Amino acid sequence: MAGSGPDPLFGLRNNFYIGAYQAAINNSDVPNLSQDDAVERDTLVYRSYIALGSHQLVISEIDASAATPLQAVKLLALYLSNPDNKETAIASLRELLGDPAIGSNPILRLIAGIVFMHEQDYNEALKHTNAGGTMELHALNVQILIKMHRSDYAEKQLRIMQQVDEDHTLTQLAMAWLNLAVGGSKIQEAYLIFQDFSEKYQMTSLILNGKAVCCMHMGNFDEAETLLLEALNKDAKDPETLANLVVCSLHLGKPSARYLNQLKLSNPDHILVKRAASAEESFDRAVQTVA
Repeated sequence: MAGSGPDPLFGLRNNFYIGAYQAAINNSDVPNLSQDDAVERDTLVYRSYIALGSHQLVISEIDASAATPLQAVKLLALYLSNPDNKETAIASLRELLGDPAIGSNPILRLIAGIVFMHEQDYNEALKHTNAGGTMELHALNVQILIKMHRSDYAEKQLRIMQQVDEDHTLTQLAMAWLNLAVGGSKIQEAYLIFQDFSEKYQMTSLILNGKAVCCMHMGNFDEAETLLLEALNKDAKDPETLANLVVCSLHLGKPSARYLNQLKLSNPDHILVKRAASAEESFDRAVQTVA
């Protein structure tokens, strides 16, 4: 960290980490920023717009003269905006990563990690994120390693984060993700982290879903449903909320088709949609063989 003064982007960063994307955008007018801080501010604002689904705005506002981190964010928007753009976005991303002058830029490596994680190419993602260097890169490493079922390696990344700043929002989030992955008695610890967030910060979809997933793991499906419906009120298209509501409804013996249909419309690539589709196909096949 440069200088010992207060971090001018602390509030903005924190809003982004907890999923308060609109608040991050609304409070982004921070005076007297250095050039580097201004670029970081812009990346956080544009990533917030991406999280809210405003891909086109990001693509049109970031022009060719913008700094490397912003070019990377533009490619993330392009990648997520339309399945037809994925190959182009990945090719451009590889081009930037292959340029020795900018290839090691932490935001560029972070965006590469996010894109390849979406592609479920976890080894390729780690190739770019594994060196770490920022709290966000370490947090992303934790997520990738959990998806690879390597909690042991994820825990090593978490230790690094704890050494840097134990109370950092991303350290706490990474600890909650790891606790959820490990399961058992750790679920209660994860729940307490999200509970602490919900007392300290504004309630966001991310926090509500975190608490709800803990509740589902502990078998408290009624509480989970209440939290998820509150999350749905905040963002009716959020794929995690819809996916969790499908699972929760099934456990409560309630109809889940509407949530699944909404998820299909807003997020056709979601793993739950794909699983349901293959289940439908095998059901259709089974019915045909009987007929």
